[in-house]
Amino acid sequence: MALLRDKVVLVNGGSQGVGAGIVRAALREGATVAFTGRRTEIGEKLAADTGAVFLRADLTDAAQVRGVVEQVVTAHGRVDSLVNAAGLTSRGSLLDTSPELFDAHIAINLRAPFFAMQAVVEHLVGRGAPGTIVNIGSNCAHGGPPYLAPYSAAKAGLAGLTRNAAHAHRWDRIRINDLNIGWTETEGEDAIQREFHDAGDDWRERAAERLPMGKLGQVDEIADFVIFLLSDRSGVVTGSVIDWDQNVQGASD
Repeated sequence: MALLRDKVVLVNGGSQGVGAGIVRAALREGATVAFTGRRTEIGEKLAADTGAVFLRADLTDAAQVRGVVEQVVTAHGRVDSLVNAAGLTSRGSLLDTSPELFDAHIAINLRAPFFAMQAVVEHLVGRGAPGTIVNIGSNCAHGGPPYLAPYSAAKAGLAGLTRNAAHAHRWDRIRINDLNIGWTETEGEDAIQREFHDAGDDWRERAAERLPMGKLGQVDEIADFVIFLLSDRSGVVTGSVIDWDQNVQGASD
């Protein structure tokens, strides 16, 4: 049986990468899916390829974040599940991060999920209905490399927000979890490696040689895990911040 049959799912940041993988997986599992993105051409192509609904939105604008939820409710009558998959990974250390870069990371990686959750939870509570939310976090929430200082700060905040919201709304039967993903093979990561790390065409192979499982994290594997957390198959789990990675945080040789 399809895991999300007859559910309405909103994926923020669903145009490409992990978000697009989640869009495809949710559709496969029977959901009606709407997703947001900034770039119209990419979003409309995914919508045409899959049958999902593309909603262009600037997630740095809290009013647009909330407005997207209203659009989905107007079009489909409800929202049952939310995935916050949008992410900014521009590099910056403690010493070279400008206020503008810091604010951009907070806006996309923390503030947007906050107000998307606010709008969806308000809707679910108003309906008296259960629901599920998954936030795509990062193992950088544990500290991260020096060149991802604002990103790590925002993702640590997202982990705390997940726990807080899950606790606050457990009696509403709204389950909220966070998936801290590790190094993942996406179009965006390819661009980042080339722009900030002078990577060549063989960067994936070189990275795989340094990783325990011999490969980068894969979008389809992450998407399947997210679908599990959105679905009833994940049972009562809420407030969990799950490390989805091949390196064990806190361990050392």
